[in-house]
Amino acid sequence: MASRKIAAVKKTVRKAAKAVRKQAASAREKVRARVPARSKPAAKAKLALVPKSAATGALKLPELHESTTSTGLKVIAAERGPLPLVSVRLVMRAGGVWDPPGKDGLADFSARLLRRGTQKLDADAISEAVEFVGASLYAGVNEDVLSVYLTTPAEHFSAMLDILGQVVREPTFPEQEVVDARERALAQFANDLDDPSSIADRAFSRLLWGDHPYGRDLGGIKRTVSTFTRDDVVRFHAERMGPRVSMLTVVGAIAPETVAAEAERAFAGWTGGPDAPTELPRKQEPLAKAGQVLLIDKPDQTQSQVRLGGPGFWLGHEDYFPATAMNIALGGGFTSRLMNEIRVNRGLTYGVSSYFDTMSAGGVFALSTFTKTASTREIIDVALEEIHGVRDGGLKPRELKDAQSYLAGLYPLRTETNESVASVIADIRMHGLGDDWVEKFRDRLRAVTPKDVARVAKKYAFADKPVIVVLGKASEVKPLLEGLGPITVVPASDYE
Repeated sequence: MASRKIAAVKKTVRKAAKAVRKQAASAREKVRARVPARSKPAAKAKLALVPKSAATGALKLPELHESTTSTGLKVIAAERGPLPLVSVRLVMRAGGVWDPPGKDGLADFSARLLRRGTQKLDADAISEAVEFVGASLYAGVNEDVLSVYLTTPAEHFSAMLDILGQVVREPTFPEQEVVDARERALAQFANDLDDPSSIADRAFSRLLWGDHPYGRDLGGIKRTVSTFTRDDVVRFHAERMGPRVSMLTVVGAIAPETVAAEAERAFAGWTGGPDAPTELPRKQEPLAKAGQVLLIDKPDQTQSQVRLGGPGFWLGHEDYFPATAMNIALGGGFTSRLMNEIRVNRGLTYGVSSYFDTMSAGGVFALSTFTKTASTREIIDVALEEIHGVRDGGLKPRELKDAQSYLAGLYPLRTETNESVASVIADIRMHGLGDDWVEKFRDRLRAVTPKDVARVAKKYAFADKPVIVVLGKASEVKPLLEGLGPITVVPASDYE
């Protein structure tokens, strides 16, 4: 049966594939026609290939065209050339925070099974159809949303959107595929015990968030995943994945009216999911376990994994720009204070970084590093000293300016490809950032003053004692941690 389906798919797309190659060749010729002659200086030739908006430093999203299908799916189309490619991102408010009680990891598990068969195509037929035209199709989750990503040649947009529609509307979740996925996940948990960094990250997230849904393991844990059944996945799909909590973003060489018509066709009859989007309440408050030290015992270790964390903010918070600039200077760049003092000056580690992890309803400020066992306490003390230094004294004007220039120079990469533009649009709308987010990003960043940084530093640079997670050989590490706070020792196997 599968072979006949595959043959039918090949027959319908073979002619279209030829058209794509022809269109691509034509596009390449047009690009060549715009390239200056070789006799011109190389610098001038490169500048001539840069769009005027990029050369002047302007950033702006393509014009957005909005529509809604008869089933309630919001559609945003942005026509963008010249390459004959289209990127699609379908986002649903069905991320890890919506895992049912006792079923941590079910959203991620369900997302990975979407491609494993529909009412019309089995897993092999889906893969064959997607790969045959040079497209890609995959799904993933974060704490807030489940996303399905599609990139396809423009000529095959209709056929590929049809397949995307099938995998979200009518996945069959074959029993054997569920069993196989469950066994793979359980095997991965066992493998993760050999990865100290993964164990430390998992423990860190739980300690930071406590009972909050953001503290759940996105991929679940052994105890929960071992209970997953096909009925669980079918129920999650029916209850959480639906058109009224979803948005389709399409960017590329295709007319907006075509996108609207094809979306109506591909998602016709899609039902299920909540009647309206639901969100976790936003709030900022001290960590429930601030000042506590969690020591994860892994006796075979000669190094310690170290994590420090405190409260942060949600995506789109008013503190975003000054806090982001502060963090680049503190520990978010290769020339940051933390890197210079901990790696360059003291040689305590090969890598250290600080970061703000922002979600829809909240976030954290954290530091991650590692070092040899004997220097565990030293690296913690030095890290805290540098963080408190920024908290108490802010940044020097030159540090701030360098951080702003660095971020402003990197940001255009976020609008370089159709795929990145589709993701930016989806994030802007899902998190309420405003349609001028891209256009005004660098202006807002450059408007940050030393006074702004000083304000957010006092707020986020561990104003209260941080939570501390250390993974290492407990018999040697525990004495080094005395005085940092109450110490709890647990075996690494607790995080399988």
